[in-house]
Amino acid sequence: MTPEYKHTLDVEIASRLLCTREYMNSKTILTYVSKKGEVDTIGIIHAAFVNKKQVAVPYFKGEGEMSFYLITSMDDLVKGKFGLMEPDTKKCRLLEDFTDSMCIVPAFTFDPQGHRLGYGGGYYDRFLSTYTGVSAGLCYGTFLKWDLPCEPHDIPVELLVTERYARHTADKI
Repeated sequence: MTPEYKHTLDVEIASRLLCTREYMNSKTILTYVSKKGEVDTIGIIHAAFVNKKQVAVPYFKGEGEMSFYLITSMDDLVKGKFGLMEPDTKKCRLLEDFTDSMCIVPAFTFDPQGHRLGYGGGYYDRFLSTYTGVSAGLCYGTFLKWDLPCEPHDIPVELLVTERYARHTADKI
């Protein structure tokens, strides 16, 4: 995928996400900070700031645990574990109230039911097992797979967003 084509798809995916009722009704957006090759979340983070939403990004504690910390700008991020951008926990506040929130979950790929092939470690599955907000997956349409292997502890996302659609994974195709 050329950088120009990737950018076009990233903008379309972000636009679809930002128009969903779930995004508009959320006061807090929990999101990973994208790295090369992933659907861009940097634009979504900036849009959330413009839309006066709180933004929280994950901090990986180790042993499969992660927490989310509120950021107010991209300057609140430092390079952390796994080479990912994480919140500077010395200056960011721990998010403890997940009321009216949306969590954007990272993955290599998703299937139409919201199952995902992630990066391993089970961080998000553990988090999602008790999370009460809406979970969303962002995926390029060509990266979708029809049937991914899943385990009983895997938690599918509730909303799947591609450049072509945003749909609830419980809806029949």
